[in-house]
Amino acid sequence: MIISDHPKMFSVKRLVESGNCNQSVPSEYVFETNPNDDCTNITDADTIPTIDFSLLTSGSPEQRSNVIQSIGKACREWGFFMVINHGVAKTVRDEMLRASKSFFEQTEEQMQEYAGKKLFDPIRYGTSINRAMDNTIFWRDYLKIDVHPHLATSMPPKTLLA
Repeated sequence: MIISDHPKMFSVKRLVESGNCNQSVPSEYVFETNPNDDCTNITDADTIPTIDFSLLTSGSPEQRSNVIQSIGKACREWGFFMVINHGVAKTVRDEMLRASKSFFEQTEEQMQEYAGKKLFDPIRYGTSINRAMDNTIFWRDYLKIDVHPHLATSMPPKTLLA
């Protein structure tokens, strides 16, 4: 792998689309290997932890306790989990995916309007949690939107309203 200094790009999607990373990888995207990381123990039997949300709201106290323990274990061991029986309608999920896709199809300039300046901005777009501080940038773009009845924003992206 060739490591190079490409011009600063704010979107992994745009970096890949540019073709600039076909021959080399921008230095800020290269992670140092950690000898303590051991991925050799992962087997086909390992599956993403699945949390049944319905047991948190309608299960017995013992079931709720077990689910809470499972969430803690999934966070400690995997860093994430999949939620089932959450009650979010398929139409809502499909619309969320459509709106997200639409957001990432905008120009770099349009998306930069939502580049997170502050950690707790209600709408934030970026590639890393803190680009100014991070030595290495993740190979992902994200759109974070806080959704809460009391935490509204005055400027949602137009593509999310379409």
